[in-house]
Amino acid sequence: MTDKLTVGVLGTGIMGSAMARNLLRAGLAVQVWNRTRVKAEPLAAEGAFVADTPDAAVRGADVVLTMLHDGPAVLGAMRAAAAGLRPGAAWVQSTTVGVESVEELAEVAREHGLLFYDAPVLGTREPAEAGLLTVLAAGPVDGREAVAPVLEAVGARTVWSGEDGASGAATRLKLVANSWVLAATNAAGEALALSKALGVDPRNFFDVIAGGPLDMGYLHAKAALVLEDRLSPPSFAVTTAAKDAELIVEAGLRHGVRLDVAAAGAARFARAAARGHGDEDMAAAYFASFGEESAG
Repeated sequence: MTDKLTVGVLGTGIMGSAMARNLLRAGLAVQVWNRTRVKAEPLAAEGAFVADTPDAAVRGADVVLTMLHDGPAVLGAMRAAAAGLRPGAAWVQSTTVGVESVEELAEVAREHGLLFYDAPVLGTREPAEAGLLTVLAAGPVDGREAVAPVLEAVGARTVWSGEDGASGAATRLKLVANSWVLAATNAAGEALALSKALGVDPRNFFDVIAGGPLDMGYLHAKAALVLEDRLSPPSFAVTTAAKDAELIVEAGLRHGVRLDVAAAGAARFARAAARGHGDEDMAAAYFASFGEESAG
């Protein structure tokens, strides 16, 4: 037993492992589980308890944090964790999922007497490792004091968008933000691909826009990963970007909005993944511009 706030973390991939480390650095007791245990084991050396099952990871936890691949993965993990969940505990759901998934997950929270916080994050590997994520959160005021140490450990700031986590207000905001990030990523890749095809030195393009409203630090960061062949390890993988892009397209369709750029971007990420770049940084969508499909 411990007097420390105990956090059960389900999912220790790129983001989840970084968040777990920051929870440990903040002095919290951390229990972790990952479907592939080897990805969680390094956290043991830093003080985390590595559980074999989801229910063992959440047993006795004051706060449960989920950072998995998608909605179905979160649902499956939480159902497997049911025996270990403590009524009254808070659930910080940080996986990027669809709005409909939020409603389904919130129902699971109600079934087990959990305080549900819809809390996706903005940021990739580097800000996650530095504890500088932006947390987009929605959930009951009464439990915010309990989750504050968790949110403060993983993020530089928390943006609250409502008191009802089940409404998906934070997830809706995350999808809007991601639509811009993914569009900018694909635009950077296409500019580089076109410069290659036309024999233009990318540095000349950067010089043309330097210091103006079209210049972006993000463009330079993603372009450098391609130009310097630094796509691994990824800050945010192509496969994850493809999943998020599909969620954005689906959200638009469900609400009567046609998102042509997002749909084209989703296709580019999927094509890059199919060509073997799925585990590389999402900047590798650049490679979707080349090959037989581009010849037509």
